Amino acid sequence: MSQVLQLLWRAGAALPLLLMGVDLARAAEPAPLNSAAQAALPRAAAEPALAKAAAEPAPAEGTAEAASAKTTAQPAPSKAMAQPAALYREHCAACHGAQRTGGMGPALLPESLERLRRAEALQVIGAGRLATQMPGFGDKLSKDEIAALASWISTPVLPAPNWAEADIRASRVADPAAAKLPHKPAWNADPMNLFVVVEGGDHHVSLVDGDRFERIHRFASRFALHGGPKFTPDGRYVFFGSRDGWITKYDLWNLAVVAEVRAGLNMRNVAVSADGRWVMAANYLPHTLALFDAELNLVKTYAAATLDGKASSRVSAVYDAAPRRSFVVALKDLPELWEIPYGPNVGPIFEAEGRLREAVATPDFLNVRRIALDEPLDDFFFDPAYRHALGATRPKDGVLPKAQVVDLDRRRTIAELPIAGMPHLGSGITFAWNGTTLLASPNLKDGALDVIDIKTWKRVKTIATPGPGFFLRSHEATPYAWTDSMMSPSAKDTLTIIDKRTLEAVARVREPGRTLAHIEFTRDGRHTLASLWENDGALIVYDAATFKEVKRLPMSKPVGKYNVWNKITRSEGTSH
Repeated sequence: MSQVLQLLWRAGAALPLLLMGVDLARAAEPAPLNSAAQAALPRAAAEPALAKAAAEPAPAEGTAEAASAKTTAQPAPSKAMAQPAALYREHCAACHGAQRTGGMGPALLPESLERLRRAEALQVIGAGRLATQMPGFGDKLSKDEIAALASWISTPVLPAPNWAEADIRASRVADPAAAKLPHKPAWNADPMNLFVVVEGGDHHVSLVDGDRFERIHRFASRFALHGGPKFTPDGRYVFFGSRDGWITKYDLWNLAVVAEVRAGLNMRNVAVSADGRWVMAANYLPHTLALFDAELNLVKTYAAATLDGKASSRVSAVYDAAPRRSFVVALKDLPELWEIPYGPNVGPIFEAEGRLREAVATPDFLNVRRIALDEPLDDFFFDPAYRHALGATRPKDGVLPKAQVVDLDRRRTIAELPIAGMPHLGSGITFAWNGTTLLASPNLKDGALDVIDIKTWKRVKTIATPGPGFFLRSHEATPYAWTDSMMSPSAKDTLTIIDKRTLEAVARVREPGRTLAHIEFTRDGRHTLASLWENDGALIVYDAATFKEVKRLPMSKPVGKYNVWNKITRSEGTSH
């Protein structure tokens, strides 16, 4: 089974029909093996897999597919949209699903394709995608028809598709032989200094030795991984989340996919509890949170809604608050912050403690504690003690967002942070300075880093950068913090290095005309790795003291890299 699962993953899940990320793990619609995969499998293993792939069982009762199959009366498309709707049914629905929720190919929903530029959509529909199962339709469709299809997949599906608990359970696939895999790495390197590198250009993941800076392994991933991979406390397993809702559990020591499940139709990120027992997924579509055990069995879902159920929301983010033994959740459309305890003996939940009211106390374990806010938070991170969530609101009616401090114990907002522009607090850092602790955050609108004293919540300094950026990183073993300016058309090629002792910019490194972004340090803080964020990009290794380049590894748009040790120890200067 282990060999079959891995070959299915490589031959099916890694070969999307539009962009990448084929949906092989749906129990009712497994992807057929290609000829190379068939040849690689033993005959006894290949034939059952092929037989299963050829079968098309009826949808399981209670799933969204079953409900859809029973619904014969659909709203008629307008005359203007009738042609692309017919084109989609004829050329796309067999692989991407009648409601565009995915099948053998990824979901084609606006929420899933929000980063797909129109020019790229036209190119992929017309010419296909090299080394994948996505064919080109340029010889079958006119330019106008291709343009109509590109517009069609960017429009909402009506009625909105659903993804119920039965669908989640039916989607799960796991390798029963995984429990017998060796309890030690199959490769010769420090497993705590391993880098997991997400390559967005061709939807692969590379594992890199953080001592020798050599690639250990490379494998295909689901379409558009997002939100950063999350590790178990021992560093053996990593969980990836994809934009179209898939969670993949991967055994880093044995280089094997061990389980997968589809938590939703469009997902923002996943979080793993500090004890390694729980995995939680934050969904845009449907408006839910989904809680799993460590083997990706569904435990429960939570409707992302007000207490009375009258309004619902997309889920912006979920993060593990390790010292609190809880998950903390931001809702994109409702002014609430949630805390969901998973540790023992935290105490009952009384909603009357806050501005929201609930007559009866509920047990704390895996239930929601609501914190009322003035405005929804788009993203957030924690202070070092994990008592405060530091988040930013969204731009609204021309008004720039605000940054605010939420006290998780007192369950209310206690301060606004004096940060101008559009702070990206999800990529902020904290560090020690002159007897206090400072917060610094990149800014998506301005070329500036505001530095805040978290004892007083007052600004200490504003540090100028060449342009707005997305990521800021450091490490407790280095006096420097590195930030990018990737949101700037003219300075996207520049990393700025800031001395944390003086709060001054002291150096810059550049890749002229290209995008340089997302920094991560080695376990010991002696080297920093940056992404040349291009399809023909690279992982660039710098000496963290001299800022000189040490090595570069060619990679396909390495959008993020994550050091196992820094993540599981919550190293200073990295994201959660």
